[in-house]
Amino acid sequence: MTVAASAVSQEAEEPVSYTQCTEGYEYDPIKEVCKDIDECAIVSDACKGGMKCINHYGGYLCLPQNAQIFVTNGDESSQRTDPIPQTPLNPLNPTNPQTPQTRTQSNHRGVAAGAKQCLLGFTLDEQNYCHDVDECSQSLHTCNADQICYNTRGSYTCQCNPGYQKHGEQCVDRNECMLSHYCMHRCVNTAGSYYCECKDGYQLASNNHSCVDVNECDQTQPCQHQCFNLLGSYVCQCDQGYELAPDSVSLPTLYVDVRGSFKGLICNSTLFICFEDTQECETLCDTGHECREDEMCWNYYGGHRCYPQNPCLEPYVLTSENRCSCQSAGACRGLSQSIVYKYMSIHSERSVPADIFQIQATNIFPSAHYTFRIRAGNDGGEFFLRRFSSVGAMLVLTKSLEGPQELIVDLEMITQHTVMNYRSSSLLRLTIIVGPYPF
Repeated sequence: MTVAASAVSQEAEEPVSYTQCTEGYEYDPIKEVCKDIDECAIVSDACKGGMKCINHYGGYLCLPQNAQIFVTNGDESSQRTDPIPQTPLNPLNPTNPQTPQTRTQSNHRGVAAGAKQCLLGFTLDEQNYCHDVDECSQSLHTCNADQICYNTRGSYTCQCNPGYQKHGEQCVDRNECMLSHYCMHRCVNTAGSYYCECKDGYQLASNNHSCVDVNECDQTQPCQHQCFNLLGSYVCQCDQGYELAPDSVSLPTLYVDVRGSFKGLICNSTLFICFEDTQECETLCDTGHECREDEMCWNYYGGHRCYPQNPCLEPYVLTSENRCSCQSAGACRGLSQSIVYKYMSIHSERSVPADIFQIQATNIFPSAHYTFRIRAGNDGGEFFLRRFSSVGAMLVLTKSLEGPQELIVDLEMITQHTVMNYRSSSLLRLTIIVGPYPF
């Protein structure tokens, strides 16, 4: 509200003469009193900017065109100027600041004698205006001891402390671990808060939410010979002529070839006699492998096998080495978008548990969620898929296997795009050849 001028009539205790009045008033010789001057009627263009002029005791007011006010001038009857329908005041919405309706009464000398009546949540000040009551600072609220009072225009609200939420009139702990994925690995809820934990082989990043790999090889040097760091773990490897002890870390036994060679040896742990593994797939003579031209030779500990160079079956086609992709969305409905063929060999009777194969997403999208599972080939429970990050998993051998034998394990990665509402599946078909010897 813009006020151009405002004055309140005050009768002088000792007037100079009966015909002298204060500013904004003029003498009425008939009634012999000072009466208010209507500046809105006699002052040309008293208000600017489209404001309307409202006469006031000893002055006038400039108000918006939609303003609503009740005024009385001397013995004139009450008049209501330009009534505009207004919605009730919303005490919880301070963005709807509606001025409360008020009424005034005046005596014959034009001085306000009655008191305004303000709406609930407002109080009258010395200038006869209604102002908001701060119930929070004046302890007029009914908030509980565990709640915070926030003042609003005409009222107040009671809110819970951070980490808590309202349940009826009470504040209860908000379980952040159930509401959203705050943590990369594990979320631990506490009273009013939470914290994140990482799996073994990981540590919290500086943001206290993400988990980063711990390089055990650099920090603790756990291996006697060679250490290779993995995501969430590590592996030890022996120098030539050594093999891992049962604890998979120390290396107490040395096997030496009687001919002085360590390369490509298979050692008998009882007789301490070393046999050289024949690399059939690398032999070019007639005694080498018998694989056809459309096959590839795969050497394993103690033998070799032949596999097709193009393993793709309808409706898949070969798009790169060992990768089969589906080119028709209709023909591949319900099938994996791609199948990748991989081969590996392990010793017979290998100590368990042992990490043997790692699968990881190659294309990472910020809005995607990845799920890993063993889809087929684990009927005997020989394997376990351990997730080490949000984009990768490790295949763990849980039962000792005796060779020779061949196992085919299908590892599936499901990609769920939360933003695009899109789901896709990729399959890795792993052929594991268990050699005939435990060395």
